[in-house]
Parts: sequence; structure tokens; C-alpha cells
Amino acid sequence: MARNLVLGQPTVGQLGDRWWVGAGSTWLASFSQSILIAMMARLMQGLSARLPSQCLVCHAWPAQAVCEACVGQFAQPRPRCRTCAITVVPGIDQCGACVRQNPPIDACFTAVAYAYPWSGLVINFKFHAQPGLVATLALLLRSAPWVEPALDSADIVLPMPLSRERLRLRGFNQALLLAKHLAPDKSDGSMLLRLWDTPAQRTLGRAERLTSLAGAFSVEPLAAERLRGARVVLVDDVMTSGATLFAAARTVRQAGAAHITGLVIARTPND
Repeated sequence: MARNLVLGQPTVGQLGDRWWVGAGSTWLASFSQSILIAMMARLMQGLSARLPSQCLVCHAWPAQAVCEACVGQFAQPRPRCRTCAITVVPGIDQCGACVRQNPPIDACFTAVAYAYPWSGLVINFKFHAQPGLVATLALLLRSAPWVEPALDSADIVLPMPLSRERLRLRGFNQALLLAKHLAPDKSDGSMLLRLWDTPAQRTLGRAERLTSLAGAFSVEPLAAERLRGARVVLVDDVMTSGATLFAAARTVRQAGAAHITGLVIARTPND
């Protein structure tokens, strides 16, 4: 049979084979590099947890990310409103705002005020790609009064969700990392959904904060049954006016939650 081939010239099939081999090699190299990067990140994280480090506040050696002396100096418990965590005078159970209009949560606890040095640490954790600070911040929150009992009695721990746009920009959900450190067996990052992005609350006035989040949250329909009659803890990093936390709490309450507690690392002064 005659063959219309030029000696040494590859056939179409051979070219296709070479393309697949080349593409496969490129994909394999990229995949292997991703695995290597992930392995190195875990290795460095493990080493950093074992090697002596410097306190990020007072720069003492050796210390944890925040040394015990700095925690003792800057994280003293304060009297706070039981439903919005704003500071109150000793002996007061609820602030005036919560007495006038009871929030949609049953309790709210925080570890510290959003002030030096905690504001800087939270900013680095959240905006400067330092998720390794989560262990320190989770321990700080867990050590605050009433937080441990709230976690122990909870059926479900829900992190405040990020929109797809915000998650794409930041690369991680800081509230989800925090929830997993606080209660790894109870946290669920897929049950509470954020339907669209909203302006950062710190850029809005109080009135705008209270209206910008209407309808922004929903519950995953396939998981909604788990919320009926459940004791739920909502976790976030910072509470400003409470608009975000309260909007999520209303959504969870409408799904049937029996008791809702809010946990935040830091609370700003009421504005």
C-alpha cells in the first residue's frame, strides 16, 4: 500500500500524542509544585510553633505570639452588655440601646476592646495575610469570661460567611479559621451563606450599617433542618455596630434556632 508520508515527519496522531504528553507534563509539574508549596507551608508552620519566637507586642524573647505578660496587661475583662458586648458600668446587665430594642441574639461575648495592641493584630490577621495568628486569637477569645461555657453548650458553631468577591480577594475566611480553632467538631462553614457583597461596615455610618445587610444572608436549604431547636454560636473577628452579626442572627433565628450567642475577638466602642 502506498504511504503518502515524508520520512521523519510525524503523523497527526503522533502530534496529538505529543501534545497530550506535553500538556500532561505541564499539569503534573504545576500540581507537584502546588503540593510542594503546601508541604513547605505546613512544615514552616510546624517549625514556627516549636521554635522560640518574639512577642508581637513587647518584643520579649522567647515568647508566644503574644506573651502572658502582655495578655495580662491588655486583656483584662471589663463589664459588658450581655447582648451586644459594649462596655458598661459595673452592675449593669444590658446597655440602654439593648433595653430599648432587644437584639436578635441571646448573648454576646468578646475578649478585648478593638484598641492597641489587639487592633493591629486583627488587621494583620485579616488583611495582611497572616492566618497563623488564628491560634493566638482563638486562645484569647476562648479564655474570655463565659466563652468556654457557650462553646460547650453549643450544638453548632457558625462562622460569619464572606461573599465570593471578598473571599477571592482575601484568600481565606478569618471567621472560619477562628471557628475551627474554637470548636473543630462543631463548626460548619457551609451552613450560613452570604448572598452578595456589601460595603465594608467600617466605611459606613451607623444608620447605613443597619440597613445595608438586609437580605444579605441565607441558610443552606439542605442543612436548614439542623438549625431547628439548636443552640448556635456565631463567630466573627470584630464587632462594630453589631449590624452584620445581628443580620446573620435574624436569618439563623428564622431557620428555627432556639438560642444564639455571638462571639467576637474584639469590640469597638459604640458609635
